[in-house]
Amino acid sequence: MTDASAGQTERQLIRLAAEGDARAIRMLYERYAPRVYAVVRRIAADDDLAQDYTQEAWIRAIRALPTFRGDARFSTWLHRIAVNAALQSLRKADTRSKREEDEAADVPIDPWNTDSLLQKRLEQALDTLPEGMREVLILHDVEGYTHDEIGDVLGVTSGTSKSQLFKARAKMRALLSGVAGTAGEQGAEAWSI
Repeated sequence: MTDASAGQTERQLIRLAAEGDARAIRMLYERYAPRVYAVVRRIAADDDLAQDYTQEAWIRAIRALPTFRGDARFSTWLHRIAVNAALQSLRKADTRSKREEDEAADVPIDPWNTDSLLQKRLEQALDTLPEGMREVLILHDVEGYTHDEIGDVLGVTSGTSKSQLFKARAKMRALLSGVAGTAGEQGAEAWSI
């Protein structure tokens, strides 16, 4: 690839990357790495696991680049690969017991602090949700998937997705209702969509 690679369109970058051009692959990685990590981190509920799952997602995406037809936006295609890789990796891992151990070791957080503490509370509450509820909640409320799309990704019916979302929101409200003060009220309202 030439020095003009910075001016390449996304379609050209994808084509070059699919042909094995290392600079094009690197440019796509640099462009989309933060978004891929963010979605995988939400699903993994653990920084170390998220790094592993993100790496797996990128390996899958790079291998699958020649199959990208352009029917959907590249970001959508890549996002779906990342979600599927994270979900498959999560199912293989025995993360439930690890999360419960980490939960027991958590130190109580002062609920009167800043938004970063609210974010930490939300993450902790998400981490305590059963896997299916957490996946549906993240895919629907955070990532914007429809219930039909969630059904395709998770292999469930859209009705199951709706039911899991309803239960997840109720559980999040219950988990966050115990947070005293403004931060807790904001947290609970965030899930009463």
